[in-house]
Amino acid sequence: MVLARRLDEKQLIMLKQGKAFFHIGCSGHEAAQMAAAVNMNPGQDWAYPYYRDAALCLGLGMTGREQLLSFLARKDDPNSGGRQMPQHYGHKDLRIVSQSSPTGTQFLQAVGCAMSRKWEETKEIVYVSSGEGSSSEGEFHEALNWASREKLPVIFHIEDNEYAISVHISEQTAGSSVFALVAGYKNLSRYDVDGTNFFETNLAFQQAIERAQKGKGPSVIVSHVVRLLSHSSSDDQRKYRSKDELNKDLEQDPIIKFEADCIQAKIATTKDFEKIRDKVKKQVDTDAEWADQQDHPDQNTALDHVYTNQPALKETTFNIKNDKIVLVDAINHAMAEEMERDEKIVIYGQDIADPKGGVFTATRGLMDQFGKKRVFNSPLAEASIIGTAVGLAVTGWKPCVEIQFGDYIWPAMMQIRNEVASMRYRSNGKWKCPLIMRVPVGGYIHGAICHSQSIDGYFIHMPGIRIAYPSNAADAKGLLKAACRMDDPVLFMEHKGL
Repeated sequence: MVLARRLDEKQLIMLKQGKAFFHIGCSGHEAAQMAAAVNMNPGQDWAYPYYRDAALCLGLGMTGREQLLSFLARKDDPNSGGRQMPQHYGHKDLRIVSQSSPTGTQFLQAVGCAMSRKWEETKEIVYVSSGEGSSSEGEFHEALNWASREKLPVIFHIEDNEYAISVHISEQTAGSSVFALVAGYKNLSRYDVDGTNFFETNLAFQQAIERAQKGKGPSVIVSHVVRLLSHSSSDDQRKYRSKDELNKDLEQDPIIKFEADCIQAKIATTKDFEKIRDKVKKQVDTDAEWADQQDHPDQNTALDHVYTNQPALKETTFNIKNDKIVLVDAINHAMAEEMERDEKIVIYGQDIADPKGGVFTATRGLMDQFGKKRVFNSPLAEASIIGTAVGLAVTGWKPCVEIQFGDYIWPAMMQIRNEVASMRYRSNGKWKCPLIMRVPVGGYIHGAICHSQSIDGYFIHMPGIRIAYPSNAADAKGLLKAACRMDDPVLFMEHKGL
């Protein structure tokens, strides 16, 4: 906790010195984050943190030097290789999955990650966090719905400091309580704790993680914390918070409270904490000087990791089934053959399970052939379909998901543009999500404006994903089989008129 606080202080000094351009801190959140970290298994459990989770990442094994490399956007930054803003965490060895700037996209990815943890019958849990403001995002509730329905091992940590930048929770959340807001989800356990009290929050995480490991389902832990700094270096909270309110927050400083509790319990002495502070201050000063001397990324690498560096695929053998195969059947055959080849390919979407087999019958018979664990219906929620697929792909699975109509892909646009397309790039090649997004497009069925859209023009300009748009059955089968073997995400468009 002291290390996280001192890193905040040092980074703000370096910001004023012109050595960096942005900072967003965790001061006031440290106790709640450390309570989570000490109950997790670093490198085994999975973490989807948000930008304030510096203390959590330190608790999981990230070093102060690594956070300073990120802050200064240096070449050897393990978070992004200097490609992202500061405090956008990611660490492959520690299973801290690369995070981006949009608030709330991490929730569904954590659910997808937890799906594969459950399928593989591990004891691994998935941690995902945000501030209370992000609980207003629809994807938060989509994630709670999916995780609760499937009893997935996810811990949702809502760090409630009462302010989403300048918007108070009273203007954000019905009843001013995220804890009350999530009461209706079956199989979901809830905890409402004083996040400035390490010991109280520690007990909540112990219970939630034990429950998840026993297969009893997800938990939401709402930890009431204080924001001791402005939202970020681009904000001044004195514009919208009174001096009295800010002083009250200082009285709830979690580090001071932790020290007082330890001294009262005779676990440690005042001198012990003074020694820790002095040691940490010297270490951070040394690490900051070291980090400032490290190399910047080579400008010639700016376009690296947009796509995989793996060699191009060789064309698969042409397997003739019949001279008169229509495009939709060719797609069905391709998926069946690839599922036979790769047991980690899973297929899901709206109405795709048997007996219906999709509104265009592209998945007909696949559930009967491969079972409900590999072919199943999803909720009617496009962001959920893509977001969970990202989480699955990150853990090594190969989701081939269907968006029922191209006209309805737009709720998933944040996941596609800012998550699917950027995962490899923003993590400097450390993380990837090579999923397949199948989507029927175009006119022909007399569907008017909401069942006839041609969406290719929107996506052709999106670096980071591959696009397939076959014009005949043979090409459709070959391209889909290739997509199932590629190391990049693929948008596979199927014209309804074909």
